[in-house]
Amino acid sequence: MSWKEWFVESNCRVRAASVCYAKHLIAAGTALISAGWCSDLSAQDLEPRAYSNSPVGTNFVILGYGYASVHVLTDPSLPIENVSNESHIGILAYARVLNVFGKSAKFDMIVPFAGLRAEGLVVGQPHEREISGLADPLFRFSINFIGAPALTAAEFAKYRQDLIIGASVRVGVPLGQHDDTRLVNVGTNRWSVKPELGISKAIGRWTLELAPAVTFYSENDDFLRGKTREQTPLYSCAGERELHFRARLLAGGKCRLFHGQPLDG
Repeated sequence: MSWKEWFVESNCRVRAASVCYAKHLIAAGTALISAGWCSDLSAQDLEPRAYSNSPVGTNFVILGYGYASVHVLTDPSLPIENVSNESHIGILAYARVLNVFGKSAKFDMIVPFAGLRAEGLVVGQPHEREISGLADPLFRFSINFIGAPALTAAEFAKYRQDLIIGASVRVGVPLGQHDDTRLVNVGTNRWSVKPELGISKAIGRWTLELAPAVTFYSENDDFLRGKTREQTPLYSCAGERELHFRARLLAGGKCRLFHGQPLDG
């Protein structure tokens, strides 16, 4: 390979990794806020290639937009029926790839802003709610223990993935909009902590990922006029497979399993 071919391949691989990670941060944030205000499955976000390698020092500043329109409220514990709702979600995200004792690591944060409109029957009476505001921001630190050393951009161009094993911790901070006189809010008024184990294996053009996790929640002690709302730990196991065609083109699919339910007091 000539130096020109190496330079082109290096730039393509670094750019492809950066664009791929940016798209996945936007998808994760949009999925999170779309699910967060209408259910308690806020840990459903699965970021594909979350444990892949990227050049140290790479920064991502991302603006994203998502739209969701649904007609079924997925949280059966709320006394709401015949619901239709739509939401517009803006995402501001930042991520940086780090060198932690020679291992590749990432710090990222997602700050969502949402505007939503919902209508339905609350205890048999018709109600409508239109609201906008900041949702709960998320902060995450992840590190790859095996198979993904900290690399410069030049070193990353020669890197080929085999088996990667890593872990992460994500924290949700209750800074989002919350009105204790309303059932539907953008924020959740509670902390969440999600430790996760990540395994990623490259087999030819395929990349397979498995990510078991558990999310713990604090109490929402100001839910609907002073009531307390609790959430049992939410156990999840996410799987992902991707087929790589070229440096900038891939296709994939995912599977998610969850177990957990809210408890109102």
